[in-house]
Amino acid sequence: MNKPEFFVTPGYGKRNLKLFHYSQAVKIGNRLELSGQGGWNDDWEFPASITDEIAQAFRNGPFWPRPHCAVDQSFAVLQSTRLRAAREGSRSRSPASSSCIVRRGVREYRASDAARGRHMSYGTQWSEVMCMSVKVTIGPPVISINHGSTFLVSEFDGSITDATDQGLYSRDTRYLSRYQLYIDGEPWIFLNSGAIAYYASRTYLVNPRVLTEHGTIEAGTLGLVLGRTIGEALHEDIDIRNYSSHRAHFNLELLIRNDFADIFEVRAKALTRRGHIETEWTSEGQQLISRYVHGDFRRALMLSLEGCDSRALYGNGRINFAVDLAPGAAWHVCCKYHIEEDGVLRRAPGDCAHVCESSRPGQTLAQWKQVTTQITTSNEEWYRLYRQAVEDMAALRLAADEKRPDELLAAAGVPWFVSVFGRDSLIVSLQNMMVYPDFARGTLKRLAELQATERDDYRDAEPGKMPHELRVGELAHFKRIPHTPYYGTADATILYIIAWHEAWKWLGDEGLVARYAETIKQCLRWIDHYGDRDGDGFQEYLTRSDKGYENMGWKDAGDAVLYPDGSPVKGPKALCELQGYVFDAKRRAAECVEYLGDPDLAGNLRREAAVLQQRFEERFWCEDLGYYAYALDGDKKPVKTIASNAGHLLWSGIVRPDRAERVVRRLREPDMWSGWGIRTLSARHPAYNPFSYQNGSVWPHDNGIIAMGFKRYGFAQEAALITRDISEAGRYFLLNRLPELYAGIERGPGTFPVQYLGANVPQAWAAGSVFQLLRAILGLEADAPNKTLYLDPVLPRWLPDLTVRQLRIGQATLDLRFWREGTVTRHEVLAQQGDVRVEARDTSRTNG
Repeated sequence: MNKPEFFVTPGYGKRNLKLFHYSQAVKIGNRLELSGQGGWNDDWEFPASITDEIAQAFRNGPFWPRPHCAVDQSFAVLQSTRLRAAREGSRSRSPASSSCIVRRGVREYRASDAARGRHMSYGTQWSEVMCMSVKVTIGPPVISINHGSTFLVSEFDGSITDATDQGLYSRDTRYLSRYQLYIDGEPWIFLNSGAIAYYASRTYLVNPRVLTEHGTIEAGTLGLVLGRTIGEALHEDIDIRNYSSHRAHFNLELLIRNDFADIFEVRAKALTRRGHIETEWTSEGQQLISRYVHGDFRRALMLSLEGCDSRALYGNGRINFAVDLAPGAAWHVCCKYHIEEDGVLRRAPGDCAHVCESSRPGQTLAQWKQVTTQITTSNEEWYRLYRQAVEDMAALRLAADEKRPDELLAAAGVPWFVSVFGRDSLIVSLQNMMVYPDFARGTLKRLAELQATERDDYRDAEPGKMPHELRVGELAHFKRIPHTPYYGTADATILYIIAWHEAWKWLGDEGLVARYAETIKQCLRWIDHYGDRDGDGFQEYLTRSDKGYENMGWKDAGDAVLYPDGSPVKGPKALCELQGYVFDAKRRAAECVEYLGDPDLAGNLRREAAVLQQRFEERFWCEDLGYYAYALDGDKKPVKTIASNAGHLLWSGIVRPDRAERVVRRLREPDMWSGWGIRTLSARHPAYNPFSYQNGSVWPHDNGIIAMGFKRYGFAQEAALITRDISEAGRYFLLNRLPELYAGIERGPGTFPVQYLGANVPQAWAAGSVFQLLRAILGLEADAPNKTLYLDPVLPRWLPDLTVRQLRIGQATLDLRFWREGTVTRHEVLAQQGDVRVEARDTSRTNG
């Protein structure tokens, strides 16, 4: 019989053992039992009431150092009640005698006599319990896989159904709109399925009972595995095995339909047939070709059947195989869906799905993990969240130039935003500086190529302006939409300057700074001329296009900018964060142009930033709110709506230091702080709706930017609280994957984060928020030109240790270890390659 092994952490864990005969974990064979988070404060004081103790446990956080033991995947997680029982005078017989077990979503209790009958929360973190039984999925129950500009959305059983937005898409066109597998006219029975990587999925099906001309095939005697791998196009494998003791002769049918619909129309559920589709079957080549022609817009899907002994026939919209299987025999076919766009053929991956790890997407994922910053920590949930975010960024990589596949930028998200997005790609570049700073290279290059050179009101384009969104589907081709590209963004041009400077500070590439100097000057001219529509020194926006966007900040929903009474703000609108971005951009640009040898321009930019800061405080600060106005309206009156946008002002540094604490305090009030993150809009506002897109929901990237602002002004604990909220929400989402946004409902015992229908997942700046939150905790700032990394780490209790590996600063890399000793965070350099020094600095402050 295996002997039990007991574990405690250093410090308070050893003290617990001595005082209360209390162990934090016990391992017996491959079974690991873990204690929970206690409801005491740093002075070992317990609240008088159970309710207060539960609240204290939430503040303490659910994470603690877990012993590194090899256990199987079926181990049970236990929450100990011993500490409370011991405090109440109970003596225990053994360190593991009182516990309560969570297994497969069902909770059992094993409590000591003194603890029986008391509330289950003794020393227990409610969110940790609930997470065992609740996993939140985003959107309808579908499987999504993607790679580059191509993605597939299907039912769990692999089918693609009518009247949905499912299908095979590439570059804004849906190539496959209907798909179903049949056995002698009957659909197969679904067992299980899942995405085994972001680019591959596997589905398990069995047959229903079918009557064939050769006899009856009993249900469940044939197993079908549907494997899919996405590259530039789709590779699909169908494998069938006969598990019966009788020969099976049947017809396997593939129903396939194509509509070649534009993604904008699919999303709007308003399809209009314009061109015509021709389908051609070649029996000799075993190939089905569907072509769409509308004027000079041409697309095609070519399905090639390979590796199969059965000859396929085609008729009535179905491909039919006559399959004859002896007992135990197997049958296989490769279905390669090649995509043709304007004469360019994009081929499906050549490798079958069962070896997807060795396919090109699999190899690029492996390479991605080798070049990105990795972490280890005893906080397993944070590790999973970080690891998934790294993989999500891999899933959303786009080639900035098809001739240079190594130059990358990030697509905004799947399924609706697999394209170039100015604001999104720039923010993601900023988020990824500590993980993959080279994202900025591809982003800066591609957006510079798309920078507007003339005014075009239909596309809201103006000289020097950076694009919002580029589309290449049918509607864009015929200019039925202005996204060719569309320039309806008020912040991308400003953020371009910020990303340019930040890339220089992390990459240390002087050539990159010089390469885009003229692009930056055009950005600055746009800011001063077109961005400031009325010459008052503030940034305003108002569309000139009949198909333009009402709102052009990051909150770009039509109803996102509201007066306190809930009515829409009259334009032109001067959002508060735009002014902060300009302040930051001009100061950053000043440093770069001075480095390039233009001190006069640098001086002018610094003076302009200082004047802007002074005027901003005069016009945007609302003393009666203790907060900054959301915006100035078309009459230059402050819009006194409490929204999250003011948190971005802390990130930009425009906030007067003596007012920063009031902004932080206001964001921490219950109407803004949901417990799952900071809401986009106050819960006291008449338009508040936690299930809306931007009027009360929680956006991880918004919280990441605000956390960086908190840290900038010395509010490290508050930054850690935001990080805790977002990371704990992430624990509930399937695969620990943060969606684009989720509902802003209030957190409480027994609650969990609730999805926003239609949220993109994976989504780039949601994944990137994990890196930004971690950067806020560690206080990382790079100065690669001077070969220096600055840090100011303040690890919270729930993240007691962290090791960062392959952190790149210029040409150097570092491995850094951080850990808590009491309330102090320590660090050490574990490994170093290249010339770089690490300098600690203290930005903390007494903030009450």
